[in-house]
Amino acid sequence: MSVTAMSQTVVCRYDVLLPERGVAALIGEVQIALFRTHDGSVYAIGNHDPFSGANVMSRGIVGSRGEVPTVASPMFKQVFDLRTGVCLDDPSVSLPVFPVEVIDGQVTVNLGDQ
Repeated sequence: MSVTAMSQTVVCRYDVLLPERGVAALIGEVQIALFRTHDGSVYAIGNHDPFSGANVMSRGIVGSRGEVPTVASPMFKQVFDLRTGVCLDDPSVSLPVFPVEVIDGQVTVNLGDQ
């Protein structure tokens, strides 16, 4: 991993992300979960499951509700929108989401002020 001048962190190569699977990454002290969906999109959310308290979101079940890409917690199965982080089962709960770009085959994540 390396940090660029634009506060983006290179996390991994795009080709190591398997479609419909998650991968955990540690950027500084922030755990994120990266997902590559069947259409090739990449999403980054917080790895901490707010319902179980465990850092397990990267092991969640990737799917969709209609056109909404989702991940279900592997613990209690609450479903989260990968685009917004909002829990579809309890909209008062959400996960942090982070901007992701694929640049020259490298997946970069911007943690902002994290």
